[in-house]
Amino acid sequence: MSDRFFALTIAGGRGERLRPLTDNRPKPMVEINGKPIISYQVDWMRAQGVTDVVFLCGYMGEMIQSYFGDGSKYGITAHYSFEDSPLGRGGALKQGLSMVPANAKNVLVANGDVITNQPLEPIAELHENSGSMGTMMLVPYPSQYGVVESDDQDIVTQFIEKGNLPFWINAGVYLFDRQIESLLPDIGDHETTTFQDLAKQGKLSAYKSKMMWTSIESPKDLSDITDQIRDGSLTLAGS
Repeated sequence: MSDRFFALTIAGGRGERLRPLTDNRPKPMVEINGKPIISYQVDWMRAQGVTDVVFLCGYMGEMIQSYFGDGSKYGITAHYSFEDSPLGRGGALKQGLSMVPANAKNVLVANGDVITNQPLEPIAELHENSGSMGTMMLVPYPSQYGVVESDDQDIVTQFIEKGNLPFWINAGVYLFDRQIESLLPDIGDHETTTFQDLAKQGKLSAYKSKMMWTSIESPKDLSDITDQIRDGSLTLAGS
């Protein structure tokens, strides 16, 4: 068992804001330079030592299964958890965790539209030392607008094009103790149920990352990361 490391990816999203690209495919299968978003994530997971990936499938999930198959072509063992009826993200995680061996120690979890190059090792170290049930990756809150700074004489000193605000947001990447399964809802969202309870108990840790991270939410997000990969300014595992 020690040589297997499981990850769950929440891949059931419809991606309404990416229409019409998602009219005929689930959001994680939208392509960046000819390669699905979720394939970049699987490359990252494999680079962190993940051996088994459980795809939590919803909308048009059969397309994900058709793409990855048994996973051998991508260096993993692939597993698929399909919902008979909508479970919400927390319910989908609970169902997916039932496919992970009970004696597994930790499980990596990520939203299926997230791409990052954050190494897992420091997150795992924090998780182990804190004794938390879950550790969540946080990233700086990006400003939607350009920022203008001025001095005490009201003279403009610099322009910051869409910098970061002084807050941290949930990156949608987690390391869970395997035993979290019993704390997840059968139906519903883990962020509004399980996470709230763990936070009250002091059992939820936060790792603040300043590595590259993006969640593909809009055509602009898609365009920006496509350009960065194409021009070589961003290097990801497998790209």
